[in-house]
Amino acid sequence: MPEQDMPIAASQEVDAELVRRVQRGEQPAFDLLVRRHQYRVIALIGRYIRDWSECQDVAQDAFLRAYRAIGGFRGDAQFSTWLYRIAVNTAKNHLAAQNRRIPLDDVEFTDAEQFESALRLHDTDTPEREAMRQQMESAVMRAVAALPEELRQAVTLREVEGLSYDEIAARMQCPIGTVRSRIFRARDAIDVALRPLLGHDTRGGGA
Repeated sequence: MPEQDMPIAASQEVDAELVRRVQRGEQPAFDLLVRRHQYRVIALIGRYIRDWSECQDVAQDAFLRAYRAIGGFRGDAQFSTWLYRIAVNTAKNHLAAQNRRIPLDDVEFTDAEQFESALRLHDTDTPEREAMRQQMESAVMRAVAALPEELRQAVTLREVEGLSYDEIAARMQCPIGTVRSRIFRARDAIDVALRPLLGHDTRGGGA
């Protein structure tokens, strides 16, 4: 059953079970949580940060923070609410660290708590969204597979394994500037592959 067709209570129970598995030490369970919520987290962070690559970095940091803190998650709130609060804080901290202004339409925690429901309603209005997501995932996989080895390794270490630029530089035995360049080039190639699918959904109104 596609996620947007799953009853909210059932979806929340899936999250709860995955959280329990992560807390028992099952790393793949957290990967599933990331897959279930990555689009919503990126959309939420996108209210603060407009640059796609920067938004991806902040989302990655938010998931890393969630992974490190999940041992203390006790289910007092829904997992999605807890995760979105982390995403909001991560976005705010990122902007503050760079002395950048938080947007006037700041997302309060209460708004983040309703974010899941709002996006589910949006998904209900657009049943083709799941097919679009599948197309996007396939496009990303093809784009990554087509990358030169050094670009594919760099972006995989960053986006999948969550390593820092310093850690990637050590792993690949190259300067950090080279790592940044490789990840930028890899993301640019992926962005180009996604443009035909996203052309109708860009903030600027055009492809």
